[in-house]
Amino acid sequence: MSQTVDRALSILPLLAEGPADLGQVADRLGVHKSTALRLLRTLHEHGLVFRQSDQRYRLGARLFALAQEAVENLDVREIAHPHLLALNEKCGHTVHLAVYEEQEVLYIDKVESRYPVRMYSRIGKPVAITVAAVAKLLLADFPEAERRAVAEKLDYPAYTSRSTPNAAAFLKELALVREQGWATDLGGHEESINCVGAPIRGADGRVVAAMSVSAPNVVVTAEELLRLLPLVRRTAEAISREYSGAVPDARNAL
Repeated sequence: MSQTVDRALSILPLLAEGPADLGQVADRLGVHKSTALRLLRTLHEHGLVFRQSDQRYRLGARLFALAQEAVENLDVREIAHPHLLALNEKCGHTVHLAVYEEQEVLYIDKVESRYPVRMYSRIGKPVAITVAAVAKLLLADFPEAERRAVAEKLDYPAYTSRSTPNAAAFLKELALVREQGWATDLGGHEESINCVGAPIRGADGRVVAAMSVSAPNVVVTAEELLRLLPLVRRTAEAISREYSGAVPDARNAL
């Protein structure tokens, strides 16, 4: 990267901390005021910084518009899919990706198990919201008041003896999921199916999607499936880093 571009880009995180005058910008960059002024003028021409009446500079509206446009154009499924394939290659079990949309949790991607016994889930189909691991992860991220409002409106079907029985139990489980950062469904929807999941987060730290690994207990026991949790969490973290635009950390590579 050229020195000029590097210096210009270094101004943006400085102004993200709050408005700064010419002298502060020059000091932070370690350049003469004339150089800093030239860089600021260029950024101002592109709407990336704005000069206030007190002669201080702040981030410009164009920068926020570009950031919003970039977020709106992100496709979490497209970003996540190669990671889901890699996870499936490693463990062999069914891998799902889900999002919360219009008061439902929907599967938006699925990689089938390599084993003959498979799950009858479909992309676009709502999940059993009171028991599914991906649903717990998505709802656990809601603010407390919203979490409570959603939980109190839900029905609680007794799919199995392990299904969540009522709103109080569901809220208690969501609080645990929020604290620990992962979720399970151990026979809550189907007695023979177990699932472990982890959240995918955006740049602001909020959960934008959830992924899971599911398997019937004739293939692996619940205890064996839970041993995959570190791998599932590393996969979710890798997707989160790519989705949020964070610099990859080689220590967290799969």
